[in-house]
Amino acid sequence: MDTLDVLAALQQLQDNICTALEAEEDGAAFVADHWQSHLGSGESRVLKQGAVFEQAGVNFSHVKGAAMPAAATAHRPELAGAAFEAMGVSLVIHPRNPYVPTSHANVRCFIAYPKDAEPVWWFGGGFDLTPFYPFDEDIVHWHQTAKNLCDRFSDGLYDEYKDWCDRYFYLKHREETRGVGGLFFDDLNRWDFATCLNFIRETGKAYIEAYRPIVARRKNTPYGERERQFQLYRRGRYVEFNLVFDRGTHFGLQSGGRTESILMSMPPLVRFEYGYRPEEGSDEARLQDYLKPRDWLGKSEKA
Repeated sequence: MDTLDVLAALQQLQDNICTALEAEEDGAAFVADHWQSHLGSGESRVLKQGAVFEQAGVNFSHVKGAAMPAAATAHRPELAGAAFEAMGVSLVIHPRNPYVPTSHANVRCFIAYPKDAEPVWWFGGGFDLTPFYPFDEDIVHWHQTAKNLCDRFSDGLYDEYKDWCDRYFYLKHREETRGVGGLFFDDLNRWDFATCLNFIRETGKAYIEAYRPIVARRKNTPYGERERQFQLYRRGRYVEFNLVFDRGTHFGLQSGGRTESILMSMPPLVRFEYGYRPEEGSDEARLQDYLKPRDWLGKSEKA
């Protein structure tokens, strides 16, 4: 177990993702914000008011603490009170054009240091897609890229992590998924440390391979005020999920992390409207059919 290898892999991934996203822009670039806190340090990179990305944030952090926060020990009560170390890259991309989906990716490594016991390590992460005006070909490409990644490591892994994603990114109070899914995994230690690290490294690469072609296809699609207002309204669901359910947000806030970086995932503009209902049969109403688990690669749909 070498944390230096993890840090090097994560920082390289941050570089690669920022470079790939900047290539889709028209001159806009990420601005790096190096920070330190009582827990550790990191680098938040934010691209604001680009032609393609209204706001994109790619955050690297390396923090340590004397006791694991409740959000990290809810399903690991034996580690309550243990010192911890956490490293990760987390990103949320909010495009300007409503026809380009919002995307999220995260890869992370946790190490707990229980008293009188050996350190306990695990990895987590994944990526998911949140369209406003969905295109089947984009979603199939997204999921096929995810499956190609998983198949290189283990048969059946894609189905397992896709199902986990569908269940995790679910707004219970709305009875809908946040988007069209992807991959989600946590507690990853099924292989040796080096293989698990390679899996999160490859997860980051797969995110770029999955998202960038969608951006390139849709970023010049014409749109008007109607589409823009719907995009802002649907961004409200993103806010709801991240503040109410997201374990990463809860962990960061409970551990006393850097608030500005933790809330980097919030959209720059959002709209809430009481009792909003899209017009029946409209393109906006069509989105609701996509907000439930679906097998995008040719098998029968899940109920």
